[in-house]
Amino acid sequence: MNLKQWDVIAAKYIASAVKGAQYPVPAMEEIAFIGRSNVGKSSLINSLTRCRSLARVSGSPGKTQTLNFYELCAKRMLDEGEDRRTFHLVDLPGYGFARTAKDNREQWSVFIGKYLENSENLKLVCQLIDIRHKPMDSDVACYHWLMDCQRPTLVILTKADKLSKGAGIAQKELFKREFGLDDSRIIIYSSTAHTMRNELIAKIMDYID
Repeated sequence: MNLKQWDVIAAKYIASAVKGAQYPVPAMEEIAFIGRSNVGKSSLINSLTRCRSLARVSGSPGKTQTLNFYELCAKRMLDEGEDRRTFHLVDLPGYGFARTAKDNREQWSVFIGKYLENSENLKLVCQLIDIRHKPMDSDVACYHWLMDCQRPTLVILTKADKLSKGAGIAQKELFKREFGLDDSRIIIYSSTAHTMRNELIAKIMDYID
């Protein structure tokens, strides 16, 4: 580990919740992941934590139906010794909810909205979007919702290994224009190659730290 570079060294599942009374205690600082169904949230969580089966990966869109809380421990080495921070990563249900009943979609929208709008511990929302496609209406709507909630948001373009480097850069520029982002608020990620893992951890820890 390089001097003063954070790394996630431990992670475990804590709880699933659909209302505040079910949130884990004690409360910790939180980083939330949100994105369309099948965007690769579980794969990214497993890549970020280096725990292959921490988050269950499914080929069926809309598998995540609750707020799933994971406890992560990050570590870095300082001149004077070791520094550790523990926080919660919160995996939110995917929007676009494929194969679900309308009443379930409405119920999920309510508890996701309450969490995003009211959580006092939420420091950063990572919005995951498939890099292979143009911004979808649901992606744009979610981003503007997060802006309305005044939540710091980092856009993560997933599945970067599916495109050439040049095509990936072109897609990143497209999203920067569409969302009005600068380079500090968007990142390209491949869960297969773990591309930009250290950079993503550093960005997360900037908000936790």
